[in-house]
Amino acid sequence: MRSELSPDGTAAIQDRLGNRSIALIGLMGAGKTTVGRRLAALLALPFCDTDVEIEAASRMTIPELFEAYGEPEFRALEARVVARLAAEGPRVIATGGGAYLHGETRAMLKRTAITVWLKADLETLMERVSRRSNRPLLQTDDPREVMRRLIDIRYPVYAEADITIGTRDVKRDIIAAEILEALDRHLETESTR
Repeated sequence: MRSELSPDGTAAIQDRLGNRSIALIGLMGAGKTTVGRRLAALLALPFCDTDVEIEAASRMTIPELFEAYGEPEFRALEARVVARLAAEGPRVIATGGGAYLHGETRAMLKRTAITVWLKADLETLMERVSRRSNRPLLQTDDPREVMRRLIDIRYPVYAEADITIGTRDVKRDIIAAEILEALDRHLETESTR
């Protein structure tokens, strides 16, 4: 498995991407931000995290937005941010866990990006999110049950992604390399259609 592309390989992927972005989707804790940064570096593309962009635009943290305006308003803002980032040309975008559930956002990403689902099992997700306290949806008495329900609800929708990569307890470089290989295959298949 390669962890670096040759300049020709990078150029070939960039050429086949055209003006499309790579949108990473998945639950909180799947590794969208950490893997996304590495993937962007390997492809020499800009990296954007929708949560960071939302916080900058609103001058509030995600938990503050949820508290002040509720989830529906947050999701509307998220949809606008995802649309703006995707329209700005090729880049790697780490989306929020709920962004892909919004039908219009999902359709827009299908038109403007290659979607990559970072799929992780419950144990991996819980281990990762337990390191942070800034997850509004998990501020309950039973965060494990909430995460299990999110898996049940969201995984069937995430399965519509162009590419699925299983994440696990390995270095982000390995996952980024797996995405590169899958992306290369996906774009090659696209070009032969």
